[in-house]
Amino acid sequence: MALSARLELKQSQSLVMTPQLMQAIKLLQLSNLDLVAYVDAELERNPLLEREAGDDAPEPEARASDGADGERADWFEDDGAPSPERVAGVLDTDLGNVYPDDAPAPAAEQRGLDAGALVGSEWAGVGSGGGGGEDFDFENVLTGEIGLHDHLAEQIALAIADPALRLVARDLVDQVDEAGYLRADLDAVAERLGIARATVDEVVAVLQTFEPTGVCARDLSECLALQLAERDRLDPAMRALIDNLDLLARRDLAQLRRLCGVDDEDLADMIREVVALDPKPGASFGSTVVQPVVPDVVVRPGPDGGWLVELNAETLPRVLVNQAYYTEVSRTARGDADKAYLGDCLQTANWLVKSLDQRAKTILKVSSEIVRQQDAFLARGVAHLRPLNLRMIADVIGMHESTVSRVTSNKYMATPRGIFELKYFFTSSIASAEGGDAHSAEAVRHRIRQLVDAEDPADVLSDDTLVKLLRDAGIDIARRTVAKYREAMRIPSSVQRRRLKQSLTA
Repeated sequence: MALSARLELKQSQSLVMTPQLMQAIKLLQLSNLDLVAYVDAELERNPLLEREAGDDAPEPEARASDGADGERADWFEDDGAPSPERVAGVLDTDLGNVYPDDAPAPAAEQRGLDAGALVGSEWAGVGSGGGGGEDFDFENVLTGEIGLHDHLAEQIALAIADPALRLVARDLVDQVDEAGYLRADLDAVAERLGIARATVDEVVAVLQTFEPTGVCARDLSECLALQLAERDRLDPAMRALIDNLDLLARRDLAQLRRLCGVDDEDLADMIREVVALDPKPGASFGSTVVQPVVPDVVVRPGPDGGWLVELNAETLPRVLVNQAYYTEVSRTARGDADKAYLGDCLQTANWLVKSLDQRAKTILKVSSEIVRQQDAFLARGVAHLRPLNLRMIADVIGMHESTVSRVTSNKYMATPRGIFELKYFFTSSIASAEGGDAHSAEAVRHRIRQLVDAEDPADVLSDDTLVKLLRDAGIDIARRTVAKYREAMRIPSSVQRRRLKQSLTA
């Protein structure tokens, strides 16, 4: 067979991941906060993009109002010294009535300060935002909530006189977590600071006397011991109890009675006293503010008995392409590089606007189908949540499963029953014992929780009993599945629940 070169034409189809398509896919899976940050970065980079003016657009800065004579309204003369007449005119007050001739001089004059020296201190704040002008903001002058570290630092200055020990104390305080526990390796601290371990222990002992009681403890037992010691209740029996908190967590009351050497009544009183203590003494101080979840979709009842699904406009950044600016600049562009740059900016801006619009439409389409599938949940509660997977939604709306997965990531829906992540509505199915419709795994977990909450303390339900009750309700479920769901919901075993309920009723 001879070898020869020839030219062939072949037609085929392929999907090419263009930068624009990759951008659309990226935007689809971003949360609303990440989307706002991405759009802000594009607004800074692309001169043809501008934010759509809305009701929340910043108002023009208020300019200081001039006086009736057109002079400056900052109460100062040209040389920077405040004029009493100018102050009286602005305040519409006769200073003679405020400071009579026989009255003592103001505090500034008593200190021997001239008026010019006040420009950088008291009087400087009158004409600026520090005084009572139109732009005065209380947030600039009011103090915030004191934090735990600041509270402990104030006590260090009073309790420790040695400057070297103060430095050690400040280093240890910086390693106290929000709950008030000292999370530091004391040996490492001593080595890093070049001091003896006994010195570090001495400082820790001082820190543990600070308020709130129990702060700077290294574990829960030490925290509770500090609080009991302050109440003069740290006797040997109580010490044995807090040294065996694992037994208390398991409600092994028989072992605790032997270790503490007390009877049932005394042990019950001791347990009630320990439960009344504060396991997180530092939690009452200011901490990082938790940012609430902002829903992307809002669902509310419709007038016809159905559900209205709307996008939350607050989470949708609105940007426009400034065509007028592009036309004006393109006329002055001379070089090929300038024209290429403007063309790339225009194409990127158009694609971003189109991608944002497509993202909003896709989220609305997926959310509307989820609401249609989970109508019973919205109307009657979690017990009626239907089994649902990505393929079921994708087949109805004509999209790929990966697209639905990206839409439901980091997106939230506000319903009359609360705010839920979109992925919450996708749960596996559990077969029906009677051959009917399958049950949602989330609904089964809810049913298990209801059974446990309603159980009789004298007749605690075991996992086998839960399986029987669920099968009587038409849910075909295995015992290991019940145990897995129970552990996922942090429900103790039947033995632990029996001990807990007996101790509470003792």
